[in-house]
Amino acid sequence: MIRQYKSSDTDALVSIWRSASALAHPFLSDGFIAQEDENLRNLYLPNAETWILEQEAKSVGFIALIGAEIGGLFLCPSCHGQGLGKMLVDHAAGLKGSLSVEVFERNHIGRHFYDRYGFSETGRYRHDASGEMTIRMTMPSV
Repeated sequence: MIRQYKSSDTDALVSIWRSASALAHPFLSDGFIAQEDENLRNLYLPNAETWILEQEAKSVGFIALIGAEIGGLFLCPSCHGQGLGKMLVDHAAGLKGSLSVEVFERNHIGRHFYDRYGFSETGRYRHDASGEMTIRMTMPSV
């Protein structure tokens, strides 16, 4: 089931984000992760359009949208490879049409996912807060 975010979901989503980030973003500093934890709780989740994927009444992933941009897509690592990320992106695309996303160049998990989905690179820049190269990607029109 996919449903909209409620503020009571925050701790569960931060937990999902932390475990998924540890896997996909091992190159990020502890200080950056701590700041992003705070930003996720106080800035990103309250201001994004966030959709939660539940299995057996437990949150296992989420997609956060800012307009037609994916601000974040995270799944419990145990749920990777089951088509759940695609399900969330399909849901978002059904709502917004063609989507864009920014993904760290060294996030091989995320890049592989978006490549398989059909997203194409449209630009690169250095992310100021982390110092990491970031790739901007867009999906084909739906």
